Amino acid sequence: MRLFHILLLPLCLLFAQVGPGAGLLANMGPKMDDYKCGLNGGHCYYSPCPEPTESYGHCYRGRARCC
Repeated sequence: MRLFHILLLPLCLLFAQVGPGAGLLANMGPKMDDYKCGLNGGHCYYSPCPEPTESYGHCYRGRARCC
């Protein structure tokens, strides 16, 4: 029985660590700005918007414009 507990401890510690994909679950709730821009028919530009369009939002966490 003691051997079972000794073998079970490393297994529990292995699964208790936070894996590299754990942050992916945080984005499942609210959608990202670039996703919303694409749904509304816009495009994300790092440069100023082309002439016939206008900026109506931001993409990529505020680094680009949604036109």
